[in-house]
Amino acid sequence: MSSSSSMALPVYGHESEASLARAHTDEDVTPSEIAVGVIIGRSSEYFDFFVFGIACVLVFPQLLFPFLSPLAGTLAAFAIFSLAFIARPFGTALFMAVQRRWGRGTKLTLALFLLGSSTVSMALLPGYETAGVAAIAALIVLRIGQGVALGGSWDGLPSLLAMAAPKERRGWYAMVGQLGAPAGFVLAASLFAYLYGQLTSEEFLAWGWRYPFCVAFAINVVALFARLRLVVGQSYAELLEEKELEPIGAAQLMREEGGNVFLGAFAALASFALFHVVTIFPLSWISLYSERSMTEVLGVQIAGAFLAACAVMLSGRLADRIGRRNLLGGMAVLIGLFSLAAPWLLDGSVAGSNTFLLLGFVLLGLSYGQSAGTVTANFSSHYRYTGAALSSDLAWLFGAAFAPLVALGLSARFGLGAVSLYLLSGVVCTLAALRINRLIEQRS
Repeated sequence: MSSSSSMALPVYGHESEASLARAHTDEDVTPSEIAVGVIIGRSSEYFDFFVFGIACVLVFPQLLFPFLSPLAGTLAAFAIFSLAFIARPFGTALFMAVQRRWGRGTKLTLALFLLGSSTVSMALLPGYETAGVAAIAALIVLRIGQGVALGGSWDGLPSLLAMAAPKERRGWYAMVGQLGAPAGFVLAASLFAYLYGQLTSEEFLAWGWRYPFCVAFAINVVALFARLRLVVGQSYAELLEEKELEPIGAAQLMREEGGNVFLGAFAALASFALFHVVTIFPLSWISLYSERSMTEVLGVQIAGAFLAACAVMLSGRLADRIGRRNLLGGMAVLIGLFSLAAPWLLDGSVAGSNTFLLLGFVLLGLSYGQSAGTVTANFSSHYRYTGAALSSDLAWLFGAAFAPLVALGLSARFGLGAVSLYLLSGVVCTLAALRINRLIEQRS
């Protein structure tokens, strides 16, 4: 799962909506069209990854790991879950090469086709009782395919959107792409909640769980055409060329500005650490150690995702008032405080776990809404396009890839205090990165 989207690190220019509109031709696109394309694209990616993440709790332990205990089976599924995030930077490097050779349209078409086909192929997986270890191996290959494809799906649309943003509204525009996360989660969780609640356990494990994976392919087709409509446009290409936003090779980027890549990744780590701790991990913990209905828990999470969407939009307003870096630092502190209450809330009553979920989603929306592009200006213009993509990949890898696996594994052995430590590690990294970035700016 994943979630998946992807963190978009926009590039900030000085063009306003008016200047972009003045250059509008028959082939150009407007900022509103760009915003729609960004949301559609990110929602489709997150939907694919959340479908996988939820299946790691409700499906794969029984389907592929019946020879393990429920806990061990879930941990094995979470290990496969992390593979996509490991593969993602390699996908970025590969598809940047494709773009340099054949163009943005070809890159995006191939990446989204790989993403959709990998996801829908999961719907055809046999169980362990039918195919044995081959079924597990097939899931591993398909999950890696998802990760490679997501790395290649970076289209730079958030960069173009930010270029069209007036200076005083950059925080608002920065949050647009992040709305894809709650949208993708609502759709994925709603499908699973409906199927899980309406079907018997046998029906759900036999065929019901496969439906969301099939839906993912249809959504990717829609997203592909929506995004191609924009990335092949004359306005998009001209603006990228004007800002020297070219698909530079990953090796060259790391040689020249590798420090900025890691700084950009760690600056948002608190938000990314929280991402799967409030979406996928609690679903697994409650499933294993509570008698609560999974349909009920998914319903609470869906409500939380709507709150997160509102919080993402609020983050845009707040960032334009107090500054996006200040907001991200402040939210890191609040996430740290939230982490201290996490064990007490999750290990308590139904009301406590619901509070954990709803409050966690609100904090996630406020922080994740501005996790994009906080320190991207550190890149020279020549490296920003690839630098933004690779920083996003590493933020997901360091912050979110292993969150369900580590949180569940350590909590099962040492207690829920492990969740607090995991979140606090992300908070420390974010605050340190933001501090380093401020010192760099003061010296320049």
